[in-house]
Amino acid sequence: MKYRSAFDIIGPVMIGPSSSHTAGAARIGRVARTLFGRQPTKAEIYLYGSFAKTYKGHGTDVAIVGGILDYDTFDERIPGSLQLAEQLGMEIVFSVEEAVVDHPNTVRIKLFDDDKEMELVGISIGGGSIEIIELNSFALKLTGEHPAILVVHNDQFGVISKVTYLLAQHEINIGHMEVSRKEKGKMALMVIEVDQNIDQNLMEEIAQLPHITQVIKMVD
Repeated sequence: MKYRSAFDIIGPVMIGPSSSHTAGAARIGRVARTLFGRQPTKAEIYLYGSFAKTYKGHGTDVAIVGGILDYDTFDERIPGSLQLAEQLGMEIVFSVEEAVVDHPNTVRIKLFDDDKEMELVGISIGGGSIEIIELNSFALKLTGEHPAILVVHNDQFGVISKVTYLLAQHEINIGHMEVSRKEKGKMALMVIEVDQNIDQNLMEEIAQLPHITQVIKMVD
């Protein structure tokens, strides 16, 4: 593995004890909260591999819930996140899974409220770094380290080019982009990581394009 800086090795400022099991877990939870867009009323958390075996001792459980409550990795409220979630009326359900996964630090999070449901799979790859590898059954790669937009759209000719043209018009540079779809001509998802934060006006322009059904912003 190549490291870009010493920060990648020692990990972020965090509530301990482990960068992968605690800081990474908190970041996955917080990305889930960001993508959901608000505080859920229920969270189902499925733990795999090393997460499943050591989650209580390493604080993975409180870290994930802290992230879902929108706490950063260094937030001193993380150790008490389970109690705080209960006080806020959020139901939390943990499940330890025995399925074999590609990465040992894997978690599947399902978030719910009365109007919405979302599911994602995240992995903690070390040093506090993470990847979101699945969102509502779409395969993707989202690190959460850069500003990004997720564009849900109908799989139609020209949609991708219209989105990238708008970004170019606003002088937004694309660092990474991928597209996945469930079936030809059906629902598809663009994940676009960029070098600058995208303002609300541009978000609205993208949302108004033909065949776009939802636009979600992730900020750095």
